[in-house]
Amino acid sequence: MEKAQIGIIGGSGLYQMEGLTDVREIGVDTPFGAPSDNFIIGTLEGVRVAFLARHGRGHRILPTELNFRANIYAMKLLGVERILSASAVGSLQEQYAPTDIVIPDQFIDRTRGRISTFFGEGIVGHITFAHPVCTAVGNAMADAGEAIGVKLHRGGTYLCMEGPAFSTLAESRLYRSWGADVIGMTNLQEAKLAREAEICYATMALVTDYDCWHPDHDAVTVEMVIEYLNKNAANAQQIIRRSVQALAAQDRTCKCGAALKHAILTQPGAVPAETKKKLSAILGKYFGE
Repeated sequence: MEKAQIGIIGGSGLYQMEGLTDVREIGVDTPFGAPSDNFIIGTLEGVRVAFLARHGRGHRILPTELNFRANIYAMKLLGVERILSASAVGSLQEQYAPTDIVIPDQFIDRTRGRISTFFGEGIVGHITFAHPVCTAVGNAMADAGEAIGVKLHRGGTYLCMEGPAFSTLAESRLYRSWGADVIGMTNLQEAKLAREAEICYATMALVTDYDCWHPDHDAVTVEMVIEYLNKNAANAQQIIRRSVQALAAQDRTCKCGAALKHAILTQPGAVPAETKKKLSAILGKYFGE
């Protein structure tokens, strides 16, 4: 199978990665079904990367419908060690204006019933998730954003809601009172599963508008949001390019690559053979290939 060192997940407005050379499109089969779309494998800044359109080409998959396990497991099968994610968000705080970029370092989960673990079916594991994003990847994206002159905020809390409807006014005010900074519908599950797969993960939250708490929210038009999406996507492309180049030159010294070392409670002999096989890309180094 084609291999890639860095994975890129593009959200609303970022459906392709410009500047790729030696490009191949491949489908990846996983034990959890099909990912959102075929992967685009190519070389960016001398590094093999794997690009995935989170919602599929044509933006046809709801956040609730996303097969997060397949998306992340496919990245693991491709050999990806670091994932750079980008997603459109609403702002919950005045200081995060449309076209700003936030590199969140915390999450609040307000989703319902989404599968966000590879464990189960005879194996129990509990990853540590106090610090849910990889600092090295987050810093690389923040440094890249500052280098190109975008208005960027390091750190912050991303509230992940279920959707597809946006918040009520009461919910928006509640989330602000909790200290959440931006609101979106996708990144929490990606971060958890990437940690279980021992892949570094961080995300760019691309602000398209203020959430409904803001007095000017009702004046926002579809045309304005699309304009902000396009501007954000152009900035994200530049940030990803610079981040890939920077990360490729860095040794992977974070703890993400050993996240399961002390997380698995089930004795190896008690794990069903079928589960070991299903999760071999993740468990192989602990339980044998």
